[in-house]
Amino acid sequence: MVSITLSVPEETRKLMKKHRQINWSGYLRKIIINKARALEELEKLKKEIGHNEEISTWAVRVIKGARAGNLNKLKKQGLL
Repeated sequence: MVSITLSVPEETRKLMKKHRQINWSGYLRKIIINKARALEELEKLKKEIGHNEEISTWAVRVIKGARAGNLNKLKKQGLL
């Protein structure tokens, strides 16, 4: 495992010392690990969406077409 140095304002450090029951290093380690994993998952999803862009484009066209069709039906029925 590697070490990193983190700078915090003096006031924050005083508050951290006041609450010694917290393992601040372990707490921050977990937060960093979870955020890094979440960002990796987001990156994977972005790549997957990019591969499925053709499907996404088709789905958007279908939805827009369906909405337009419903609008015309409502106009024909005199509801709009």
